[in-house]
This record gives sequence, C-alpha cells and structure tokens, in this order.
Amino acid sequence: MTARALTDSWTMTRRELARWGRRPVTVAVNLVFPVMLLLMFGYLVGGGRGVSGEYVDYLVPGMLALTMAFGLEGTMIAVTRDLDKGVIDRFRSLPMANGAVLVGRSAADMLQSAAGLVVMTGVGYALGWRTHGGLGGFLGAMGLLLLFRFAMLWVGIHLALVAGKPEMVQAVQILVWPVGFLSNAFAAPESMPDWLGTVVRWNPMSRTATAVRDLFGGPGGEPGHLWAAVAWPLALLAVFFPLAVRRFARLSR
Repeated sequence: MTARALTDSWTMTRRELARWGRRPVTVAVNLVFPVMLLLMFGYLVGGGRGVSGEYVDYLVPGMLALTMAFGLEGTMIAVTRDLDKGVIDRFRSLPMANGAVLVGRSAADMLQSAAGLVVMTGVGYALGWRTHGGLGGFLGAMGLLLLFRFAMLWVGIHLALVAGKPEMVQAVQILVWPVGFLSNAFAAPESMPDWLGTVVRWNPMSRTATAVRDLFGGPGGEPGHLWAAVAWPLALLAVFFPLAVRRFARLSR
C-alpha cells in the first residue's frame, strides 16, 4: 500500500511539474516577487530599527521566512480549479491511493519553494549577506524554512478544499498577510510600541525567523527559539494534514 501511494503521489507530482512548462510566467513571478520585496526593504524602504549589526544580515533570514509564508495561492488555486472542473472527481474514480493528488500538489510546491530559497540566498549573497554558522547551520536553517513552508502549505490545501472555488482563494490568502508582516522579519520587536512588540514576539513566524537567524549566525538570533520553531509547524501538520486528507476523501460522498 505504501509503495502504491508513493507511486501515485509521484505521478501527481509529475502532473503538476508539467504545468510549470505551460505557465512559465507564473513560475517566474513566484520566484521574482520575493526578490522584489527583499530589494525594496533593503534599499528603498530601509529599516533595521533596533537591529545591531549589518541590517542585510538581519533582513535576509526574515525575508526567507516571509517567502515560505507567502505564495500559497498558486497551490490553493490549482486545488480549487481541479475541484471546480471535476478533475479531482475523475481522479478519485481511478484506482489511486487516497490523498495522492494532494501529496503530488504539495511535492511540486515544495520543489518550487526550494528553488525560491536558492534564488533568494543568491540575491542575498549579491547584496552582501553572509552566513556565519557553518554548513551545518546553513542546512539546518534551510530545513527549518522548508518545514515551515510544508506546514503552511497543508493549512492552505485544507482551506482550499473548504473554500471549493478559485475566487474564494484570494479572501483566504489575505489571512496570511498579518502573520507575515506582524513579525520580526523587517525590524526588531524591541523598537516597536510595547503592545505591538508583544504581538510580534508571540507570532509563531517570528520564532522561525529568530531561529533561522541563529542558525545562520547573524544578528537577531536566539538559540532558545529553535524548539518552538520546530514544534509549531509540526503541530500545524498534525492538525491540518489529516483534516485535508479526510476532507478530500469526503468530497464525492
């Protein structure tokens, strides 16, 4: 059963990857948009309030975390579009492992997310950002970022299955913006008003950004946040992965 599920999931992953070739502009936009944000906050808007050390060393890890939170609408729209057109009903009529369509979609998204991290780290190095935590710290930070993305992805897939229509995705995607911008991605919470700094500190994404900064050996990093940065994405996965698979199984009932 496990081998069959893996085979079916890989088939669905290849289906999603084939879509990339038919939508190169969309793929390019998803890769370029975070780069534009990084350049905007690094040069145009500026910032760095309350940050000790080079601001670019603080900003780039925060932007990497923000990139993993954004861009979920591509996967959500793909899921709702397949629902709306009856494609998923046709897949479910085939002898296919339950949830393989969703796993394939998530695998394709994770490949694009990994490509996005490569692009963003390359741009960061071009801007003067450097890591000081060694190869182990670098790989650990990348793993933490991808875990964060994977958890957010399954939240998005479940909400897409609940929404059911592509036009509903934008309304759901708006919910991600407060999580991203009410974080320490751009500025230290110590520089903010007390009430806002408290909100930012309690934002789970701030834990991820802080732990990533620590693994990179840059300013703003605190080792005590690593456990929380691992625990909260795993908690999201424990809730939303089974919810999404169960919702998918009930679609045609």
